[in-house]
Amino acid sequence: MHARSTTVMGRPDMIETGITHVQDVVMPQVRAMDGCVGLSMVADRASGRCIVTTAWRDEAAMRATADSVTPLRQQAAELLGGEATVDEWEIAYLHRDHRVADGCSARVTWAEGDPSKIDSILDAFRMGIMPRVEQLEGFCSASLFVDRMSGRCCVTATYDSPEAMVATRDAAMGLRADLVQDTGMRITEIGEFTLAIAHLDAPELV
Repeated sequence: MHARSTTVMGRPDMIETGITHVQDVVMPQVRAMDGCVGLSMVADRASGRCIVTTAWRDEAAMRATADSVTPLRQQAAELLGGEATVDEWEIAYLHRDHRVADGCSARVTWAEGDPSKIDSILDAFRMGIMPRVEQLEGFCSASLFVDRMSGRCCVTATYDSPEAMVATRDAAMGLRADLVQDTGMRITEIGEFTLAIAHLDAPELV
């Protein structure tokens, strides 16, 4: 499976309007496209940063929809008041302890590693990190997206509430440190968001 993420640094006062637009206008159109297996949106209401992610059956389906989603992306970015940037990923890992709901919280970690070591990074994440993540109070789900050409990775962990996410910060810091030590990866950014739309219905991939 593959995923396309669109990030917009928008205006905080336009976040609610943007969420409504993505849910009522963008999502029905994208979900109707051949090969689409879901859409999610995370938002930071303080900064105005939003990330809309669509999941696709395979890379071919994702690429075939590139032209169709461009006007939808531009319209949403204009509404949010910011410029859109796009990333394309392979979904390397996806596990749900239980279904997430709109309004849950998400911590997103971006990292870079040696492209030739992506499979060993995935093994370390799957076997060394995830069993410990699953024990965290309030844990809902986790995913690992990778770009095998560049070595970039994106890990998203969702939690039942903002309080649960805050309570896991120290534990998450330790897990990141262990992953860096085990794989040689470099953490480039960490963000905490509200999971505004939770309809990434891609099947589990563990």
